[in-house]
Amino acid sequence: MTDTAIDIAPELLTTAQAAALLGLAPRTFQQQAASGRIGPMPVRLGRAVRWPRRELCDWIDAGCPPRERWVQQRERVMK
Repeated sequence: MTDTAIDIAPELLTTAQAAALLGLAPRTFQQQAASGRIGPMPVRLGRAVRWPRRELCDWIDAGCPPRERWVQQRERVMK
């Protein structure tokens, strides 16, 4: 039996991975998220903070609106 690496893209990204997805430095990403400029909210798993890949991609496709507008858009779509 051989070891085969399975290439699976995680659905929940670390802050560094989410920052890389957006082409930002992790510190810049954190500052933008804290100020409400990054629309999606992180998910907390214990002390771990993760960012939903799918929501980040949807947010990018929507033109990267500020969090307040993003939340309103998401609520309209979910209804």
